[in-house]
Amino acid sequence: MFKGSLVALITPFKDGSIDRNSLKRLIDFHVENGTDAIVVAGTTGESATLTFSEHEELINLAVEYANKRIPIVAGTGANATHEAIALTKAAEKAGADGSLQIVPYYNKPTQEGIYQHFKAIAEETNLPLILYNIPSRTGVDMLPETFARLFADFPNVIGLKEATGKVDRVSEIISLTNPDVVILSGDDALTLPMIAVGAKGVISVANNLVPKDIAEMCRLALDGKIEEARKIHDKYWKLFKVLFIETNPIPVKTAAYLMKLIDDLEMRLPLYYMKPENEEKLKSVLKEYNLLS
Repeated sequence: MFKGSLVALITPFKDGSIDRNSLKRLIDFHVENGTDAIVVAGTTGESATLTFSEHEELINLAVEYANKRIPIVAGTGANATHEAIALTKAAEKAGADGSLQIVPYYNKPTQEGIYQHFKAIAEETNLPLILYNIPSRTGVDMLPETFARLFADFPNVIGLKEATGKVDRVSEIISLTNPDVVILSGDDALTLPMIAVGAKGVISVANNLVPKDIAEMCRLALDGKIEEARKIHDKYWKLFKVLFIETNPIPVKTAAYLMKLIDDLEMRLPLYYMKPENEEKLKSVLKEYNLLS
């Protein structure tokens, strides 16, 4: 259902609230440039600092602005199961096309706790669920066997955003499930190698800035045209790296502002503006790609 280039969309703010005009413009930008789906309220969308009402508002606005032109995947995970269920139900009611569910963070559940968490959510929704494994942020790694168990037990658990940095996880997960499982890269720099061994695409940060090319790279790779896809991968290698020179989404949001994709550069504490020397490095790379004059 979900494959190719999905954007991990930034959340534009203005005067402390969601910037509706910039949000609508971003969604139009991705529709026009061939992005395959939009993920809102994920890590790149600063989900951790959204209030519950803002979280629901953002999902509702995204569904409204997309107007069925592009699928909307709502980030509705939480480290408290009851909160994840409430957010997921709200996203389903809003008309989202799917849900991204992060492995519970901070409280470091066991593998059985992770299973029971996602089981409880899957039983409360009909939305397709993409689970999100990113141990560097959550403090715990959902093992392939745990995902495979969930995939086998719940038809609406359709896939996984895999952000361990281990390409071999793709092969391991496929071996425990089947080749149709939706594995999505959680790292732009690993998208091509992961697709080469069976992943279906990426939930991309760089896509915020160069959606047409990231979508084309994924299309070529999924069509088996690896060498052609590699040219795009190689071209944007510096961009993939500079977007993580500071904590995501600080660099990509700064870049989007510099490129006039959003009206204001506003982040929620504890995220803060880039160090001047890092912003200069970012600007230099953007200029190399003619994304900034």
